[in-house]
Amino acid sequence: MKLGSKWFLWLFSVAFYVIILGGFFFYRLFHWTFDEKLKQGSIEMVRVYAPTLLKGLQKNVDVITLDELDVMGTFSKDDRVAALLYLNKSGKVRWHKDASLMNMTYEDYGKKIGIPTNAIEQAYLSKSPKVREVPNQSVYDIAIPLSVRGDVLGIVDLQISRKGAESLIRSAMIYYFFGGLGVLFVLGFCLSWFMYRSILTPLATLRDALESLNVKNLDLKFGSRKDEIGDLAEVIGSFLYKIKTEMTSALGKEKQRETAEEQWWDRILSTIVGKGQKAIVVDEDNNVLHTNFPLQGGSAIGSKLHLLDIVDSQQQDLLRLVGIALDRPNELVEGDTVFHAEPCHVRVLHLKGQGEIKRTLILFEPKRAGSLTSVQRG
Repeated sequence: MKLGSKWFLWLFSVAFYVIILGGFFFYRLFHWTFDEKLKQGSIEMVRVYAPTLLKGLQKNVDVITLDELDVMGTFSKDDRVAALLYLNKSGKVRWHKDASLMNMTYEDYGKKIGIPTNAIEQAYLSKSPKVREVPNQSVYDIAIPLSVRGDVLGIVDLQISRKGAESLIRSAMIYYFFGGLGVLFVLGFCLSWFMYRSILTPLATLRDALESLNVKNLDLKFGSRKDEIGDLAEVIGSFLYKIKTEMTSALGKEKQRETAEEQWWDRILSTIVGKGQKAIVVDEDNNVLHTNFPLQGGSAIGSKLHLLDIVDSQQQDLLRLVGIALDRPNELVEGDTVFHAEPCHVRVLHLKGQGEIKRTLILFEPKRAGSLTSVQRG
């Protein structure tokens, strides 16, 4: 898998993980925030009207005043209030939307209507507001005691619906989801653009530069960069420079060796080859290295012609002698043949040195007369 594909796969995986984990975290945060706001808002609403309610309770414990009725009307009109119960000090119903329940004792009310939680009892005992979640319902049961100098004169019990808070939570999660996608898209686009421009494109350029190299051209054409890719290109360039230097040195030594060998063979042939005789020196691949006579298609010295370019393939006698000499290194093989339409006596010597260096000397001595007879001497 290429680096770009891995990058996009990791980006998608991390983004998906962040959205899921962040969604869970923010859902819990929104749930706690909106629920706390709902609870505290309901308690604060009762506290605002607490002086009016206390005044009515102190004035007449059994009969509700008009001001209290106005307050109860205000509470009941609130969309958050699903049910409202107002009790006096003696535990009787001071106000309920069902007038038939008014002045009913707390116990009778519980038997007839039902008390969802123990919030009222806990609020009366602790003299502080208590909040309980109604089982299997999206409702909070909030009991707020009305007390003066530690004496509880009455209790307002509100059943607050959580539907509004849940709606806000859903809206907040939708905003979070699309906002998170937007942020991740912008962030992913910026990071992907950085990845493409600063990593993938330079790597592709470096790859193309390396593919354009050959034995004759080891110069890396890559612009200067001050990052890790630039450091990598610099190291590769230094490595190629070392290779180029070593190749140049090796080629120079090889050329010096070839020149020295040419001079060496030239001196040897000028010493051992008589007038009118012709000599050919070939390497292990039967490429012509040196001759003492001019060749067609190549120079007399340094020719890269093959032996078959000089000798006719129909001259089987000569080729047979060369084959025998190759099988008997460092032994002289002689015979008769025709070379350049001239009868010759041939001497072939295959020289085998250390390593893979092998040379074959073929010496042609023209004959005045006589038939072509191959003679082999070991």
